[in-house]
Amino acid sequence: MSDDERAQVPLPELRASDADRERVVERLRDGLAEGRLDMEEFEERLEAAYKSRTYAELEPLTRDLPAVGAAAPTRSAAPVSGGAGWPARIGGAGTSTAAVAIMSGFQRKGRWTVPARFDAVAFWGGGELDLREADFAQREVVINCVAIMGGIQVIVPPGVAVDLRGIGIMGGFDQRLGADPVDPDAPRVIVTGFAFWGGVDVRVKPPKQPKRPKGGPSLRKEL
Repeated sequence: MSDDERAQVPLPELRASDADRERVVERLRDGLAEGRLDMEEFEERLEAAYKSRTYAELEPLTRDLPAVGAAAPTRSAAPVSGGAGWPARIGGAGTSTAAVAIMSGFQRKGRWTVPARFDAVAFWGGGELDLREADFAQREVVINCVAIMGGIQVIVPPGVAVDLRGIGIMGGFDQRLGADPVDPDAPRVIVTGFAFWGGVDVRVKPPKQPKRPKGGPSLRKEL
């Protein structure tokens, strides 16, 4: 095909290169890590990407995914008691992206921002991720847990949707979410990973209540 003939071919009909396919696959991987795609969607699009021959076949696979590095809308902080103000607690940059405990422990609790993907590793140790007072970088976040002869506990407040997808070998992934209904405005937490001679435990607990001062009301002597 001459240069003039090639110029007349609509861009979507041009043949895609291996590099074009790899760029799409990389964006799909980012979409999975960011929680924009679930595993089933990712696998379907991944297979379609490697089978694609033209730009027209590749383009729809990432059409609904924002560009890499696109800023998430920021929101002001909101009260955390009772799960109030969920929309205001979603958006912004993650406080940290990983925690590792090797023959030791780690803990994330209080006011912090859960990133799109958080990696937690416990080897002969333990860790706790308390999300009850946390903000969330995105509406859907992934917490990837690797527990080897150790344990990791994830605590979520009532109303949060939890999707447990981990694999246990001589270990296990366990969740006790109770009967609280899922709040449609609350974020979704996907817990994935691997447990070998260890465990990952997901629990629902209400937000902590402020401590009352010790002692009763002071008594004033009547004169």
